[in-house]
Amino acid sequence: MDSAEIIFQYFPHLTPAQKAQLEKLRSLYELWNDRINVISRKDVGNLYVNHVLHSLAIARIVEFKPGAHIMDVGTGGGFPGIPLAILYPDVKFHLVDSIGKKITVVKEVSTGLGLSNVNAQQIRAEELRSQYDFIVSRAVTRLKEFHGWVKGKVKSDSVHSIQNGILYLKGGDLEEELAELKRPMQIFNIPDFFNEPFFETKKVVYVPM
Repeated sequence: MDSAEIIFQYFPHLTPAQKAQLEKLRSLYELWNDRINVISRKDVGNLYVNHVLHSLAIARIVEFKPGAHIMDVGTGGGFPGIPLAILYPDVKFHLVDSIGKKITVVKEVSTGLGLSNVNAQQIRAEELRSQYDFIVSRAVTRLKEFHGWVKGKVKSDSVHSIQNGILYLKGGDLEEELAELKRPMQIFNIPDFFNEPFFETKKVVYVPM
């Protein structure tokens, strides 16, 4: 079974409070996953590598600035939003999913961690009228369809090291899928950041908007 130590190795400047929150993630997800299945049973033992560290690959692309507003679309059990919210306590995260049970888990885990910067909502991204600095997600659908869901929901004024846009966690052979979108994008290979075999084919796709 993996542990939060793997996160501390890659992110050595975490505060004691952040470390405590990350360590608490396992017990919270084990508790809630028994009631509402948001992580496959066989995968709970790999929580820190397959879910938490995977989510934090986004932090290797851009460092969110205090006051930034980030939306996590199709958050499921809270990935990548909750790990990012722990890493960036001064950033506002809006975690949305169309399935109410999953949002229940997100709310309970956020409350259990004392995260005041997470707003979890059962809603489809297409229904929202807000705008965000970045929209993050973990492989909820093909990228062309995802882009259609979030078009118009990215602020035009960029204050980060990269232009505002989509940061999308995806795996496998993406050549055909990415060609469908017909937009400029940049592909980051997660093995350039993290050494674990799980990340062998995993990528962060950045689409400026």
